[in-house]
Amino acid sequence: MDKKLKPLREQIDAIDTQILDLLNQRARIAQEVGHVKAETNAPVFRPEREAQVLRSAAERNAGPLANADVHTIFREIMSACRALERKVNVAFLGPVGTFSEQAVYKQFGHAVEGVACVSIDEVFRAAEAGTADFGVVPIENSSEGTVNRTLDLLLQTSLTISGEIAIPVHHSLMTKSGSIDGVQRICAHSQALAQCQAWLNQHYPHIERHAVASNGEAARLAAEDHMVAAIAGEIAGEKYGLQVVNAHIQDDPHNRTRFAVIGHLQTTSSGRDQTSLVLSVPNQAGAVYKLLEPLASHGVSMTRFESRPARTGTWEYYFYVDIEGHVQDAKVVKALEELQRNSAFFKVLGSYPVSL
Repeated sequence: MDKKLKPLREQIDAIDTQILDLLNQRARIAQEVGHVKAETNAPVFRPEREAQVLRSAAERNAGPLANADVHTIFREIMSACRALERKVNVAFLGPVGTFSEQAVYKQFGHAVEGVACVSIDEVFRAAEAGTADFGVVPIENSSEGTVNRTLDLLLQTSLTISGEIAIPVHHSLMTKSGSIDGVQRICAHSQALAQCQAWLNQHYPHIERHAVASNGEAARLAAEDHMVAAIAGEIAGEKYGLQVVNAHIQDDPHNRTRFAVIGHLQTTSSGRDQTSLVLSVPNQAGAVYKLLEPLASHGVSMTRFESRPARTGTWEYYFYVDIEGHVQDAKVVKALEELQRNSAFFKVLGSYPVSL
């Protein structure tokens, strides 16, 4: 076996040397890009450019590596090269170990400074105040629907959406000991408790459930108290020294959460984009139909339509709408001009590359 492996390992070593040389060549060019950007105070992170690089890499990929693995490798290369210009600060719903933190690394790579926040409100405040370059906030879950607090804050903020991340969400029940014996309380974020409700009803219907600020916070509490079990991702369990009692307890095996990247950055078109809007209409018959008709007439596809009470006490609603395309696209420009004329309230939340 050693005789057969030796020449193969020598080939791998030679290729690794070439890869390292090429990576450093790329890094030096990235440094030159940083010098050019510094002259005009251009942003370090351009999500539309990075999305184009990832798509191009996948299109050229002949295997055997899967496209998802190619994306991961190239994302980390871009992250490390970007950090040579300046490390980007990204706020997320903490503490460490949350799915929000995982979303940060999926979007930005690991060469960033994560800023753990105690609430979604704090993520918005950090991005608004500039203590973080960007924030990452949960916007909707495939089984439990929208995260209402995020929608309400998007309505109020001056920040825009510059990216989206979709990640699979697998919940595990964990304790310090790896046993449920003596546990009196199961802690998790309210969304996680809802996503595991049927499983909990079947297996532990008599144990109290307690909603906390995040699954990471639940893991921290379980690490400090043997009477607490946490529902969280396995990364949170590893960070807080927990052991899995039951894995993958979410009711929907295909459970996913979509996150939005928020900040002051306005993106240009990447070639495959989405635009998010908030609209309201006068309270009259056919108003919603008339509002959305320009999308159909200009051939713009609507991918999401969600309503939230306007909290005026008069049964009025805001409509959160996602459409295909970028605000710079000709047909989107025409459709939005008409939409704005038909709306009682109109706000573009942002145009950004579609999640890979």
